[in-house]
Amino acid sequence: MTMQLPNVSRETQDRLEGYAALIRKWNPKINLVSKSSIETLWERHILDSVQVFQLSDAKGHWLDIGSGGGFPGMVVAILNMEERSFRVSLVESDQRKCAFLRTVARELDIEAEVFNERIEQLEPQNADVLSARALSSLTQLMEFSVRHLNPTGLALFPKGGSWRAEEEEARKNWDFALQAVPSKTNPEAAVLMIKDIVRA
Repeated sequence: MTMQLPNVSRETQDRLEGYAALIRKWNPKINLVSKSSIETLWERHILDSVQVFQLSDAKGHWLDIGSGGGFPGMVVAILNMEERSFRVSLVESDQRKCAFLRTVARELDIEAEVFNERIEQLEPQNADVLSARALSSLTQLMEFSVRHLNPTGLALFPKGGSWRAEEEEARKNWDFALQAVPSKTNPEAAVLMIKDIVRA
């Protein structure tokens, strides 16, 4: 099922639909999203990524780590094509998923750089925004953030219903400012907006 997004151009909508079609085409081979969620691709993955994009008025460099099939990074790159407010980089260690992401960018004419590297081995990126979805615990995400996010940057992490427990665990080793924005796609989930990350 396709959904028409409000407040986006026809070109952006076409790119999102093209992206969804490529996911469905590639998914049987490389498992970009779970089989159970392919039917709800728009609600579960695309709209979930759109809300992450909407929380930032980013300029400069947006870095999406552990991009997998491109959520939220490729959706961010597609939405960014309207204003070209920042440059978008996606980091993914799986070569096949990188091949998919590069195919999407090439076929749909999307400006996005794809790094086929491990996050902890990638040269520090000094990003203005860092995003990650369904990648790892908040404690581990803090480690990635201090490596790749500039000191005044914003981290955006969509998290499920257990995010408060993850926050409590992360605060044993890290100090940070956190604002939890209720998810539009899951009443128990939230997008965590995090700044000022330092080791405790």
